[in-house]
Amino acid sequence: MNSNIQQDGRKKTFNEINITPLTDIFLVLLIIMMVIAPSFQSMDNNIKMPEINSGLAIEAKNATVSITKDGSFYVNETKVIPDKLYESLNSLVGSLEKKEVVVRADKETKSSEIMKVMKAAQDAGFEKMIVAGEPLGSKQQKELEKNEDKG
Repeated sequence: MNSNIQQDGRKKTFNEINITPLTDIFLVLLIIMMVIAPSFQSMDNNIKMPEINSGLAIEAKNATVSITKDGSFYVNETKVIPDKLYESLNSLVGSLEKKEVVVRADKETKSSEIMKVMKAAQDAGFEKMIVAGEPLGSKQQKELEKNEDKG
C-alpha cells in the first residue's frame, strides 16, 4: 500500500519541506557571482569621479606632488622632470615632521603617473601617501604654469 494514503482512503498532508535543492541553487548562484564579480571592477574606467564635499583638511606642511593632465610633475609648486622626482622628494623627507606626501592629480591623469609618485615617495622614505580627494582644477594648473614661468 502507498505510504501517502491513510487507512480511510485520504492522502496524508505533506508537512516537511526539502530545502536541499534550494540550497544547491543558492550555492551555484554564489559561485557564479564570485567568479563574475572581479570583472565588474575593470568596467569602471569610464567613470568620472565626483568632487568631494566633505573630508579631512590636508595640512600644508606636508610635501605636495601635483600632476597635471599632460603629465607634468610639481613638487611644492616647483616643476620637476619625472626622472628627478625621487631626488626632489628625498631632499624634502628629512625636513618634515610627518613623513607624508600628498598627491593632487587631475581627474584625467593616468594611474601610471601616480604609481611613479608612489614609487619615488617609497624610495625616498615617506611612510604615508595621501591622495587628495578633489582633482587638480584647471585654474590651479594655470597657476602652477605661471609660477613655472616666473621661476
